[in-house]
Amino acid sequence: MAENGTVGKACDVLTLVADFGHPVRFARIQARSTLPKATLYRLLQSLTNQRMLAYDGAAQTYAPGMRLVRLAHAAWAQNALAPAARPFLDRLSRDIPETVHLAQLDAGQVLYVDKREANKPVDMYSQAGKVAPAYCTGVGKAMLAFLPEPDLSRALALQSYHRFTDHTLCSERALRAALEDIRLHGVAYDREEHEPGIICIAAPVLNRAGRVLGALSITGPTHRTGFDQLGAWATRLVDTANRIGQEVELWQFPEFPPPAPRPIGTGAIPT
Repeated sequence: MAENGTVGKACDVLTLVADFGHPVRFARIQARSTLPKATLYRLLQSLTNQRMLAYDGAAQTYAPGMRLVRLAHAAWAQNALAPAARPFLDRLSRDIPETVHLAQLDAGQVLYVDKREANKPVDMYSQAGKVAPAYCTGVGKAMLAFLPEPDLSRALALQSYHRFTDHTLCSERALRAALEDIRLHGVAYDREEHEPGIICIAAPVLNRAGRVLGALSITGPTHRTGFDQLGAWATRLVDTANRIGQEVELWQFPEFPPPAPRPIGTGAIPT
């Protein structure tokens, strides 16, 4: 945990509890925390008193509190990307039978901010609110590819390069080569790099100045979706990403006319 004062430590504790994904007892929190036992207990008590955490006395567990849930909902609603993109995700999902994701970069990682399930959903890691690696996900690579230096170097320095599958890119050199190809074609692919049996095509959401706002993807299981099919959806995917970027500009800068569509690659699968 970062040693950045009481507020920073409290935020770290909130993140730690939330990352478990289920109510958790003090002993398990302590096992993952670097804080002294007394400090951790005091912070948990303060966060519970402020309703940022909820404590179940019978089970002796901590979980995110309703005040935190309310703040999270307000943050999502006031984030221009998620609400602006909602109707575009709805339309894309009606026409595409596979899962649609919307994501943003958060400290070099991928934060999923919205999701539309496939017609026949399959289990996969991604859910709205979850964080995933950027270097081995389609949305992550799509965003990294369009970051300017030195932002890109800072983001790459934050990657773990853990090998999740046999297809994971495990070095900055390999990732940079892949990012050059993504910039050329305008889309990124996840070739079972994060989860076995899960592939996707992704496109960046950019504003008219080329700043990365997020990324959009279509994801499916290999037993019913192939790269040829994903490539066939590339034009629709990129067009939707462009429209989301334009809509966000209108939300943030209503006095300006909408930007012209940005040039894109063919969407062909790189060899």
